[in-house]
Amino acid sequence: MTGLVLLDAASLYFRSFFALPESLTAPDGTPVNAVRGFADTVARVLADRRPARLVACLDADWRPEFRVRALPSYKAHRVAEPSEAGPDTEEVPDTLTPQVPIILELLEAIGIAVAEAEGYEADDVIGTLASRESEHPVEIVTGDRDLFQLVRDDPTPVSVVYVGRGWAKAEVLGPKEIAERYALPLENAGAAYADMAILRGDPSDGLPGVAGIGEKTAAKLVTRFGSLEGLLAAARDADRDVPPRVRTKLTEASDYLAAAPRVVRVVTDAPVTGFADDRVPAAPADPARVAELVERYNLGGSVNRLLAALPG
Repeated sequence: MTGLVLLDAASLYFRSFFALPESLTAPDGTPVNAVRGFADTVARVLADRRPARLVACLDADWRPEFRVRALPSYKAHRVAEPSEAGPDTEEVPDTLTPQVPIILELLEAIGIAVAEAEGYEADDVIGTLASRESEHPVEIVTGDRDLFQLVRDDPTPVSVVYVGRGWAKAEVLGPKEIAERYALPLENAGAAYADMAILRGDPSDGLPGVAGIGEKTAAKLVTRFGSLEGLLAAARDADRDVPPRVRTKLTEASDYLAAAPRVVRVVTDAPVTGFADDRVPAAPADPARVAELVERYNLGGSVNRLLAALPG
């Protein structure tokens, strides 16, 4: 049994949307594939991980100003044309957007806690709630590798249930697994993962990385020097353990390396709001409303599985 589960809600409903056909619709034709897939995912989380507490974490701002100010390329390729959707609007499938309010309404009716932080991403909400937890083990359910940086052993364990290949192939990854997978130091596997990610970059997020330094080289450098800051200090001091080619690449990427930590590292002190009680309800908070949503949106099987997974 898990103490606290934090759901990377946007990551999960995006995956549900693309995993299930848009032919799953409400009687009025509204697509509900993301709603049904998300409800099924939450049901699996409750049944398989058996958390005492659960929070669905949301993006209040999918592309926060402080990250864009540091690195303008951050998620820039995902921005919709301003003439279509207003400035800085995330380009998402038209048939997903109307499903998000249904998901939120369903969570509220069931009584599952939802949290966000104005001006921050769900990653930052998760980072903040995980870093605050001093009583129970934490599991983060996500399809996003960026959250690997939050794994820890102390003061309470934090691990990631990675569902990037679907729930059937979910992997539970803590510091030991992250250290082994990426050849990183065990004692600071989470922070080392973030530093490796900075050096490696991630085109899907608009992070160029350091040219010529791939994942394996990045991991070796972080392990050898303990951190990105240790590597950069050694390069400035012309340490012989920093190859001349690497030193040149780091110098050429100095502007990026000055900005990237602010972008890549998850915030752990975001102003999180949105819930007073994160205990998993024994029964739905508003059964009549749940029943109305089931009928209105044709959610029967998925919501029934979710209700059956509640501990009551």
